[in-house]
Amino acid sequence: MSAPLSIQPLRRPFGWRENVLTQTLALALSSQMCAAYAADYQPAASAEVIELAPLMVNARLNEESAKDIPFGLTVIDGQTLETRRLRTLEDALRTTPGVDVNSWGGANDANVRIRGVGSLNQMSMDDGSVVLNVDGVPMSVRNAAMATLDVEQVEVLKGPQGTLLGRNSEAGAINVTTRKPTRDLEGYVRGEVGSLGQFMTEGAVGGPLTDSLAGRIAVRRAGFDNWVDDQQDGDPLTQPRDLALRGSLLWDNDQGTTGLLTAERQRADHYAGLEMLRPFGSRPSLDYTPGTFDGNQKTNERYSFELNHDLAQARITSISAYTSTDFNAVKGYDRNITEALYGSPFEYLIEDSAQERVWSQDLRLGSLADADVFWVTGVNLSRSERSFDSDNFTNGAQQTRDFSTNSYAAYGEVTYPVAEDWKLTTGLRHTWDRKTYGADYSSGGDTVGDNRRLQDNYSTGRVALSYTLTPQTNLYAVLSRGYKSAGFNDYATSVKDSEPYKAAKVSAVEVGFKHESAEGALSLEGALFLTRVQDDHLLGYDFNTLAVSAVNADTRSKGAELSSTWHVTDELTVGSAISYTNAVVTSDAPGVSGGDVATGSRVPDVPLWSGNFSVAWQKELGAFLGLPAPRLNTLVNYRVQKNRPADPQNHYDLKGYAKLDLHLGLESDGSEVYLWGDNLLDARYDLYGSYSTDQVLTGMPGRGRSAGVGYSYSF
Repeated sequence: MSAPLSIQPLRRPFGWRENVLTQTLALALSSQMCAAYAADYQPAASAEVIELAPLMVNARLNEESAKDIPFGLTVIDGQTLETRRLRTLEDALRTTPGVDVNSWGGANDANVRIRGVGSLNQMSMDDGSVVLNVDGVPMSVRNAAMATLDVEQVEVLKGPQGTLLGRNSEAGAINVTTRKPTRDLEGYVRGEVGSLGQFMTEGAVGGPLTDSLAGRIAVRRAGFDNWVDDQQDGDPLTQPRDLALRGSLLWDNDQGTTGLLTAERQRADHYAGLEMLRPFGSRPSLDYTPGTFDGNQKTNERYSFELNHDLAQARITSISAYTSTDFNAVKGYDRNITEALYGSPFEYLIEDSAQERVWSQDLRLGSLADADVFWVTGVNLSRSERSFDSDNFTNGAQQTRDFSTNSYAAYGEVTYPVAEDWKLTTGLRHTWDRKTYGADYSSGGDTVGDNRRLQDNYSTGRVALSYTLTPQTNLYAVLSRGYKSAGFNDYATSVKDSEPYKAAKVSAVEVGFKHESAEGALSLEGALFLTRVQDDHLLGYDFNTLAVSAVNADTRSKGAELSSTWHVTDELTVGSAISYTNAVVTSDAPGVSGGDVATGSRVPDVPLWSGNFSVAWQKELGAFLGLPAPRLNTLVNYRVQKNRPADPQNHYDLKGYAKLDLHLGLESDGSEVYLWGDNLLDARYDLYGSYSTDQVLTGMPGRGRSAGVGYSYSF
């Protein structure tokens, strides 16, 4: 085996974190080379051979092997979500190299970027930079804080996905698949307690109800104490609580027809989007009146019915859905920030209230799972009605805003063998959007109304060519065209601010490879990518006048990804993933708080390097404490990230960090008692950062070290 590779840093090191990162990346590349060597090595007849089923995904609206998908994707299975305590979709996305999340900590604040692409700042709940689909039902990515309750797997699809999975997705898509009812009685219960007031109780049960009907129900109650204190009473500023419920019924007539009915409700209470002066100090705190955020709440509901019917050569699928979101939250500046900004301490508070109702229908016809030629064609219809209202408690200004969107689309994609080892993929989608907006702006006793309309028709698609180098290795190249339609600013405070923002146009190219050993013990994949975006979205805010405006800017992102999973033995699994992303703004963007954005600025929140490394070890213990078949279950996960710009002007960087998590459990006869540790290195990482006038720096720190115990039982 060759000596480990030596990777030189791209820039002069800034400190120990960067040195740790580059050394770890070198180790990761070396280990992946060793893994590939080990997978190709032919063992003696007496050696143990691991055989695993291929990883299956629904990235193209049909079940396929991940190795056959002609673009990059990351899959997080349900077991990993549970063992690593990734309780929300946002938690799962933060652990995925190449995916970046900017969040103020509230239930409605997440801005997701994939490969450095996505809104510089989201302008509305209609933002489609990253499409979120739950069991095939589209939802706003603003719901990234939703609980990963009883989830089968999460797929992160990288690069524009507008062909099949969304009318706007310029950066990628997130597919969440929940566990479905089966004809076997099964279920689980799980409970955890830990430091910082963390607790979670969860359970699910499912099984047959009749010969043709099965059901499943899942519930979770969870919460924690905010790691930010209130300076006035010394208590945690908020105590967020979550309640999630889902019920599903699966009908199967054993003749190729199935129907799945799902009802889901998730409620989040006491979450708050927080902003505090930097530096945060060893014990971060804010100066608010106690109870300011007690009324904050967000409720999501989803009702969907999926019908499938198999014909001789194709499958018909219909998904009808209704989703709703109700949101109410207080936000603002505490006395510390207002003193720094305006010279006198006071609470500056705004209450936002939002409602959204979405009806959607997807009807498609596609190939069967084992067909030689993959194809799918369909139509998608949706209507969204939403409101976003703001009440400024400080100056009495009020804004009431109403929006509607009607969207109609026709789409299709086919993968066809053009030669013995070559396959050609072509896909096209055409979308018709119709949007309306109406608002009343009240200030000083005067009210001004505003009404606007727009329409946007556009096409998205991709062309890919894949080559079967060996039965275990595929090479691919893909060209994609993405689009994010024009729209209206949710945060406008006057008629002047409500001018529609432009549509964003995306061109992307990606080349890569995917390798899966014959027995499935090793998977290895890598990709190079380049994405150019014209007129992406940036929210402009003036701290002096409090005006909000929509600004467009061009960006360019290029980089590389490499990941592997190696099942060394039945007991040991090693995983690693590294991502390099160089994302910059390529046009000047004037009119943004903190100064104009200049060409060459790096895209905020996107680190040059990030990586994730894990070791899972399960060891049979033999005779131990009289337990039947006891087994040690251990998972160590190490997440590293380089510095990233805090804002589009690149005033300062948010420092890199190394985050270490641990799961140590004892399993026996379906039960497990375990210890968990989160952020054991006590990394002081940032959720986001911003720059205000007069060099006032603000942001929000992540949670420090915490630990606890848990118990689970599966049957």
